[in-house]
Amino acid sequence: MKKDYWDVSDEQVIEKTGKKIADWNTILKSFNAADKKSNDVVAYLQTEFDVPRYWARTLTTHYLKQKQ
Repeated sequence: MKKDYWDVSDEQVIEKTGKKIADWNTILKSFNAADKKSNDVVAYLQTEFDVPRYWARTLTTHYLKQKQ
């Protein structure tokens, strides 16, 4: 079975963003990401935290998938 691109490890996320997945989940929860359009959440991570686009999308998708 193909691994989903948002299924990433803490080590990968820390290396690319400087924070653990749990830290990003806390940030996204505080931003009420589950109630916003995913593109708005990606833009927020890019603008406010200088997260590269790929990783902003990955973190957003990872977070929203957990909320389902």
